[in-house]
Amino acid sequence: MTKINSVAVVGGTHGNEFSGIYLLRKWKNNLNLISRGSFSVQTVFANPKAHEENKRYVDSDLNRQFDIAELANLDLANYEQSRAKVINNQLGPKGDAKTDFIIDLHNTTSNMGPSLILLQSDEFNCKMGAYVKSRMPEAVVVFEDHASVEEHYFLSSITPQGVIVEIGPQPQSVIRQDVLDWMEDMTRHILDYVDLHNTNALPELPSSYEAFEYKETLKLPENENGERIGMVHKNVQDGDFKQLNSGDPIFTLFDGSEISWEGDYEAYPHFINEAAYYDNNLAMSLAKKRIVEV
Repeated sequence: MTKINSVAVVGGTHGNEFSGIYLLRKWKNNLNLISRGSFSVQTVFANPKAHEENKRYVDSDLNRQFDIAELANLDLANYEQSRAKVINNQLGPKGDAKTDFIIDLHNTTSNMGPSLILLQSDEFNCKMGAYVKSRMPEAVVVFEDHASVEEHYFLSSITPQGVIVEIGPQPQSVIRQDVLDWMEDMTRHILDYVDLHNTNALPELPSSYEAFEYKETLKLPENENGERIGMVHKNVQDGDFKQLNSGDPIFTLFDGSEISWEGDYEAYPHFINEAAYYDNNLAMSLAKKRIVEV
């Protein structure tokens, strides 16, 4: 892959995910902490109004507004739709971006630990996952490469290369030191990797490593009126990236009965009971385990 010349580190895409916002403030006062010799770097505070109002978003989820057609639709002009157009103009435009690489910083209420979400499984991303895990063994790598970068609607899809740093568990509108430290460490390792890639100085990497591949998203149980009638089973709660087999209970209904997982593969739940996803009644994402050859 060609050299990465410009990097944007983005925080506050969701206004009540505090770790990235506070790290941006720290780095703004000392840009040397995220600067590297082989590329330029800038920080972007994506959703200041939502942060001022202590909300995930004001009108709509900013991290779902980066569809190319919607970015060109001037009739889509609520707060987050307008912010998306501003950010796309600043870092993009998507499809012909002036910025090469985005690191988008997020918190989750789920027990995911330090997770690196990759939108592509090309050599650059596979080696990045190997490098981050070699420096941070507790890190989890998740591939969301079921769609092309152009088809994704995440903020990090503006640029040809982009990653999502997803750290939890952290309640909304709260700061935890362990989570903040994980986010800062992972961001530092990603920046180091890009610099080493640019200078052809990558160390020897593991020949393979364990990762996860997104497969599907499950909803919480509903009745015919769309009303929630159950919750995540206690045996699944907080068990992000732990194996779920067919026949294992996955939901408990409010009448005391249970629903079991009946999939045809070994599933690894994550984003389990994410508070932000209750708007859409989503329960968790499921992944399959993947061995990545470097």
